[in-house]
Amino acid sequence: MVADALRLAWLRARARGRLRAGAGVHVARGARVRVAPGARVELGPGASLGPGSRIEASAGVVRLGARARLGERAAIVAQAGVELGDGAVLGDWAAVADAAPATGDVETPLRRQPLQATPVVVGEGAVVGPHAWLGPGARVRAGEAVAAYAVVASAPAPRRAATSDA
Repeated sequence: MVADALRLAWLRARARGRLRAGAGVHVARGARVRVAPGARVELGPGASLGPGSRIEASAGVVRLGARARLGERAAIVAQAGVELGDGAVLGDWAAVADAAPATGDVETPLRRQPLQATPVVVGEGAVVGPHAWLGPGARVRAGEAVAAYAVVASAPAPRRAATSDA
């Protein structure tokens, strides 16, 4: 418990006021949080960062809700913003990236095209399986599960009720 408090204090000092943490946050050995000027990271009460997990916030806000958990070596890289709802789980080795290169011009190499950043939202109680990847604009609804090794590249189509013209 003392080690968790020391690791959290170290992360807060390195973030220079850009990291906010609620009570009971668990920070495992090797967890890293990097917050650029203009960005912010908020860890809700009881949130947990697993061993070797990392959060890289270049811009926007990364928000982990109460009791949200990042698994071992899970990674979040944010340009626009990432939100994990209360009790959400990001599995071991899973990754979330909210930016990707534009692909509009086929004549220009990807490395020279601008990044398109769109926030990612993982709902309350949702589970993202191990080794899964959530890309820009991905939305995982509350209570839903993303399978291991799955790739979610954008928001799913809205659910619609079946209707009849009869």
